[in-house]
Amino acid sequence: MAKFAVVGAGRWGKNHVRTLHELGKLAAIVETDAGRRQEMAALYPGVPLFANVQESLAAGLDAYVVATPAASHAAVAKFLLEQGKHVLVEKPIALSAKEGLLLAEMAERKGCKLMVGHVLLYHPAIRKIKELLDQGALGRLQYMYSNRLNLGTVRTEENILWSFAPHDISIFQYFVGQMPESVVCEGGVFLQPGVHDTTMTVLHYPENVVAHIFVSWLHPFKEHRLVVIGSKGMVSFEDSSARRELLFYEKGIDWVAGEPVTREGATRAIECEKKMPLTEE
Repeated sequence: MAKFAVVGAGRWGKNHVRTLHELGKLAAIVETDAGRRQEMAALYPGVPLFANVQESLAAGLDAYVVATPAASHAAVAKFLLEQGKHVLVEKPIALSAKEGLLLAEMAERKGCKLMVGHVLLYHPAIRKIKELLDQGALGRLQYMYSNRLNLGTVRTEENILWSFAPHDISIFQYFVGQMPESVVCEGGVFLQPGVHDTTMTVLHYPENVVAHIFVSWLHPFKEHRLVVIGSKGMVSFEDSSARRELLFYEKGIDWVAGEPVTREGATRAIECEKKMPLTEE
């Protein structure tokens, strides 16, 4: 059985630790913070703990999940790939395209699996929306938008675009299946010099598909909302709501005798599988 380690047991890394433990695959935890190592030792007795990845090599592990701060992703992943280890790197894989490409080339050269942790691609609601698109239930895809807003958690090493927007970019790529032809992004810097706190990104895809992403950690309330609009219908999913419903709207604009006529059909909830995205990933 493959042996996995998690590098970084912080805010998100601890979820990887718990999930791999539940799957019976957790073989080690790498964490630089001594206090956090003590916490992990109490929660997962018998699981080896290491202060750095270099020490963990002695355990003969097969694969690593890198859940350290984003600025260190590329360096940690590069070191592990050099050792011939399979690696899942939390998003973003790196803070530059150049570093990301170097990691991909190294993984291919070493014969290792390299994966980016775009966990929302494994969310049942996102999978269901993709299914509806493939079935033609929404008609021709026209427009998508995502609002990913909250008050905090403010990062100091990466800006809001790097921290929040990769989720939505990965979802849009999954839905469209093509790269955008143009991307325009603007934002504001308010809390720390050089670190954007809010951005608006507009993406133009082939076949006149347009999308926008609004992200901010300087916002009075939490909102994680995704809306997808097609020629036959529309869907919305708000992951921050209590019910987390996926709603289908039989709404749109029809042209009758050369005039635009609003189509106001029913709104219904669509059932999704009850699966945990991180477990599926």
